[in-house]
Parts: sequence; structure tokens; C-alpha cells
Amino acid sequence: MSISEIACTYAALILHDDGIAITAEKMSTLCDAANVKVEAYWFGLFAKLLEKKSVEDLILNVGSGGGAAPVAAAAPVGGGAAAPAAPAAEEKKEEPKEESDEDMGFSLFD
Repeated sequence: MSISEIACTYAALILHDDGIAITAEKMSTLCDAANVKVEAYWFGLFAKLLEKKSVEDLILNVGSGGGAAPVAAAAPVGGGAAAPAAPAAEEKKEEPKEESDEDMGFSLFD
């Protein structure tokens, strides 16, 4: 993030916290009072964004990202045939029993 973006973000948060409408002029006034140099177009971009989205929505959805769309289940290909039932549970695989020395016909004391 650039200094200009951070300054506009803080200005918008200050205005929102005080219950003041967020406009480009008011954000510019705050940044001028803080002696922060910001390119003029940033104020307009932030003001336009915050006209369409509320600050609460942006704060609550930080880091959530868009996420991927859920994957739809594939439709059955056969002309109207019912889809086979999904297996209820994965079959439990039996591990082979390890052979002991006694099973092999010798022991430690032979």
C-alpha cells in the first residue's frame, strides 16, 4: 500500500467514526491538516467506493476474499437413469497381522 492509500483509509475511518459523510473534500481536508501529501485522485476513488459500500461491510469482510464458487454436482449422463448410490462409509482395511517369532518356529531361547 502506498502512503496515499493509507492516508485515505485513515481519513475515511475517522470521518465514519465521527458519523460524518465521507466525501473527497472532507478526506482532503483531514489529510491537509495532518500534513500528508496525497495525489488528488485518491480522494475521489475512495469517496466513490464508499458511496456504494458501507464502511461496516468493508471492515467486517476484511480478508474474506471472494472465495471460489461451489462446485456443482455432475448430472447423470445416462438417459434418465438413476445415479448409483454413494458408498455409505469407506471400507475398513484390515492390516495383515505381523508374524511373531513363535509363529516362525524359533524363539530367543532355542
